[in-house]
Amino acid sequence: MNLSQRLDDDMKQAMRDKDKFRLTTIRMVRAAVKNQEIDLKRPLEDGEVLDIVSREIKQRKDSLQEFQKAGRDDLVKDVAAEIDIISVYLPSQLTEEEIKAIVEQTIQETGASSKADMGKVMSALMPKVKGRADGKLVNQTVQQFLP
Repeated sequence: MNLSQRLDDDMKQAMRDKDKFRLTTIRMVRAAVKNQEIDLKRPLEDGEVLDIVSREIKQRKDSLQEFQKAGRDDLVKDVAAEIDIISVYLPSQLTEEEIKAIVEQTIQETGASSKADMGKVMSALMPKVKGRADGKLVNQTVQQFLP
């Protein structure tokens, strides 16, 4: 079953369970997927749907930080719950040790020797960790390894 079908099935299950919050959250993700399909005029592949799911989580994490700064605990709770619901659709996340190993390997493959080569490393690295690691964490890890 592909990711789009899984979203559809989970939405239907949320309707049956009368879980309005989960239903609303899944509908938001499905709407983003449908909008992209309309723009491209074709059904999306799993990788493209995964990009959208990752983007939705990133937006919510950014919102979560802003709500925490503003002291809006009511919104923090809701956004955190949305992140939990959407995170189910991501592949299992890499540990920091796994990220470090992939970063070291990619630095060796690209021959990077300084921070000036960071763009080259990141462009080779991001497809390897796509959907399985936070880009900000990957970026910080690369900075640690490059002098």
